[in-house]
Amino acid sequence: MHEALLDTDILSEVLKRKDRRVLDAVRKYLSEHERLAFSAITAYEILRGLQARSAERQFAAFRKTIKSSMVIAADLRILMRAAQLWADARLAGHPHDDADLAATLDPRIARL
Repeated sequence: MHEALLDTDILSEVLKRKDRRVLDAVRKYLSEHERLAFSAITAYEILRGLQARSAERQFAAFRKTIKSSMVIAADLRILMRAAQLWADARLAGHPHDDADLAATLDPRIARL
């Protein structure tokens, strides 16, 4: 299994611990790789959602997840490329969520 960068939707499912398929995939992934990887933008989206719901227990648990994970910063180079991809997709009639584009552009992570 290749190293992967989790987006907000998938990481949210991992954190919920409800979907057996997701849990099995994460266990398999972690057996081959030391830690999960996600962008700082993804961390922000999860944190804001938890804070908006006043989910203090889940917020504390996610902070532990952050400490044991690889969190990729979205630098200016990544954000500029994400902006171009978003504009190109929109012009082609295929709009994408901004955060998902920026979250997947780090060259250190191979994507599935």
